[in-house]
Amino acid sequence: MIIPTRLPEYLVAALVIVIVPGPSVLFIVARAIAWGKKTALTTVLGNVSGTFTLASLIAVGIGPILQRSNFAYLAVQYGGGLYLIYLGYSAIKHRVLHAEDLTIKIGDQPTIGKSIRDGFWVGFLNPKAIVFYAGVIPQFIDRDRDSITWQLFFLGFVFACVALIFDGSWGLLAGVARQWFATSQKRIENMRVTGGVIMAILGLLVIVSAIRQGMNL
Repeated sequence: MIIPTRLPEYLVAALVIVIVPGPSVLFIVARAIAWGKKTALTTVLGNVSGTFTLASLIAVGIGPILQRSNFAYLAVQYGGGLYLIYLGYSAIKHRVLHAEDLTIKIGDQPTIGKSIRDGFWVGFLNPKAIVFYAGVIPQFIDRDRDSITWQLFFLGFVFACVALIFDGSWGLLAGVARQWFATSQKRIENMRVTGGVIMAILGLLVIVSAIRQGMNL
C-alpha cells in the first residue's frame, strides 16, 4: 500500500466534509434527540461501517479506470463537484423540512443491532459520501504510481476514521443537548444552511482543481 503524497491536504478536505451536516449527521442527530447518546453512538458505528464498505467498492470499481483514463479522472471530479453544489443547494432549499424531520419521534427505541443496521444503510447510501469517494478523493491520489486502487482504499479508510471521531462527537453533543436541539427548529435550520453553503463551496473548489489538473494533463 502506498500512502499518497497529498495526505495532509486530504485530511483537511475529509475533515470539512465530515463536519458539514449531511444525511448521516442529520440521521445521527435525530437519533440522539429521540433516544439519547447510546442509540446515537451505535448508529455512528453502523454508519462508518457503511461508508467504509462503500469506499472499498468504489476503490475497486473506479481504481483501474482512473489508472488508464485521463478523461475518466477529470470526469469524476467535474461530476462530483457539480453534485456537491446541488447537494448544498438542496440542503438550503429543504432546510425547513429537514428540521421538522429531526424533531419527529417515531416508534420505540431501536435495539443496538437495529441502530447499527440502520446506520449502515444510511452511510452506504449517503449521496455526500458517494460523491466524496468517487469525485473528490481522486484528486488526492498519485496517478504516476501503479497503486491507485490501494490509494483509494487507504484514503477511504482514513475518511472512515475521521467520520468515526467527528460523527461520534455530533452524536454525543446532540445527546447531551437534546432539549437545545429539539426546542428550536430555527437552530437546526441554520445548521443545515451552514452545511449547504460549505458543500457548495467545496464543490466549486473541486471543479477549480479539476480545471487546473486538466490544463496540466
